[in-house]
Amino acid sequence: MLSASQTRKRAHEAEDLDTFTLMPTSVNAHITGTVWKIEVGVGDTVTPGQVCVIIESMKMEMPVEAPRAGRVESIKVAEGQAVAEGEPLLTLV
Repeated sequence: MLSASQTRKRAHEAEDLDTFTLMPTSVNAHITGTVWKIEVGVGDTVTPGQVCVIIESMKMEMPVEAPRAGRVESIKVAEGQAVAEGEPLLTLV
């Protein structure tokens, strides 16, 4: 659970997106597996640590989190698709 100060910080980071232009960031698979669920859509605003994609590997669900605040620019995979370690899943701007 997030503390009140962490929640305020995340909200502030999301507000900063309107002020600053951020470089695109690729969010990659950290393990080989199958895309089980995509938790975000194109245009969604995400916060650091927010689960974006869940990969199933070795009968385990492995969440892939946003490394920073941003907006989802593109989703490069589909649910049920096999992915390799390091493969781009989505792009944040």
